Amino acid sequence: MSAEIHRLFALHHERYGSPRLYRELVNTGWSCSRRRVARLMRAAGLRAKAVRGYRAKAGIRARFAQHPNRVWKARVARVNRVWVGDITYLRLTDGWRYLAVVLDHHSRRVLAWTLSRRRTARETCRVLARALHRRRPPRGLIFHSDRGTEYMGAAFCAFVARRGLRQSASVRGPSDNARAESFFHSLKAELTRGTAFPSDAVLRRALSRYIRYYNKRRLHSALGYRSPIAFERRAA
Repeated sequence: MSAEIHRLFALHHERYGSPRLYRELVNTGWSCSRRRVARLMRAAGLRAKAVRGYRAKAGIRARFAQHPNRVWKARVARVNRVWVGDITYLRLTDGWRYLAVVLDHHSRRVLAWTLSRRRTARETCRVLARALHRRRPPRGLIFHSDRGTEYMGAAFCAFVARRGLRQSASVRGPSDNARAESFFHSLKAELTRGTAFPSDAVLRRALSRYIRYYNKRRLHSALGYRSPIAFERRAA
């Protein structure tokens, strides 16, 4: 049975925990209990992928009210008026890496990105600093993100305030940050899904090529079937 559990675990790309694996085994004719499946999985070190639950740290909730969702009522008709940021995780053979990005809300262009081993405010500050250096936007630009501690922590909030930006944060859920979510969906569907990259260097090269393609070549229906860079040039 252990071999079959390993096979099914790999077949479902490490997404199944003991309840689903138990059902798979029963459906294929195995006689077992859910407890036994859980015990065998623990013994083999098999643990399904899971999204960690979010817990707000002390002081975070007090800052929520200071940063409402400013994008809802904003009329975004030009670039460098609203930027969005987010973080996702990507798989390496030795673990996970975190990709942080900043995009222009109007053109959907990826302005900057960083890849790191940790999901921290240091990385969100670093990627935003890169975007600011490259674009030199006017003061008062809205920066929108989710309400994770990487964006709601004191260090990031202070960084945004020093740069003269207005901070905005999602209220209802991931759809509030649809631009960034859409980019991550495309990235994973077209580049990383089902692939474990062997090293940071290989992953960085793949990301660099994909983001260059995404900005310069990939056609977006919402942009009149233009790439983000072509859309910006036409608007200019």
